[in-house]
Amino acid sequence: MQYVHGYHRREQTRLQDQASTLVELLHSDTVYPYGSRVLEAGCGVGAQTVTLAGRNPGATITSVDISADSIVEAREKIREAGYTNVAFEQADIFHLPFEPESFDHIFVCFVLEHLAQPVEALQRLGTFLKAGGTITVVEGDHGSTYFHPDNESAHKAIRCQVELQKRAGGNANIGRELYPLLQEAGFSSTRVSPRQVYVDAGRPELVDGFIKNTFTAMIEGVRQSSIDAGLIDRADFDEGIAGLYRTAENDGVFCYTFFKAVAVKR
Repeated sequence: MQYVHGYHRREQTRLQDQASTLVELLHSDTVYPYGSRVLEAGCGVGAQTVTLAGRNPGATITSVDISADSIVEAREKIREAGYTNVAFEQADIFHLPFEPESFDHIFVCFVLEHLAQPVEALQRLGTFLKAGGTITVVEGDHGSTYFHPDNESAHKAIRCQVELQKRAGGNANIGRELYPLLQEAGFSSTRVSPRQVYVDAGRPELVDGFIKNTFTAMIEGVRQSSIDAGLIDRADFDEGIAGLYRTAENDGVFCYTFFKAVAVKR
């Protein structure tokens, strides 16, 4: 797996901003019964782990990630938050060191978009889930982005990020595919709900938290890679970023859709 956004400090900050901004939208219904064993696959720097642990104090959570540095960051965030119901382990989700059917529930957030074999990943994860247990998957979809004032250069800059992720083996538009992916992986009773982020000046916390610090920061982070790959020239990319920031002004509007799927192991 190649993480197209990189592992630098700015990206860690962006992930934290994204997580805190979207807590209610994405996780208001992420609740597991007391005593549940939950596997968080691909925890990264712990941006979602803190929410998962806080909303499920009666669950025992095992959070894994392939990056040792990310595990260090995640463990520190959980320590700072004062939660004691999370254990961390460095591991590849394609080669997890657990016994089959070890978990009651599995949680996967913003991971499949970076994988070249998402169905295989879901199938592998399914082996660690008890029959009747659930898997929750959350992903975005860059193709769902639209805004006012419209700006073609902004769309071009977004398409650069989509293309770079595709070249790295991922899919930035995977949100729309969650239902067929889970069905192909052998899960049943799949339910997918779109979670739209709608932002205008009447929602100042989202203007900063989502338009500026989450989405535009993500696109801005691939500026040099996009230029080096010959996908766009500097002037056009910079105009696109300016166009995205323009949507954060008083007459601007920004929309983006995440997709949350919950399925059951047969």
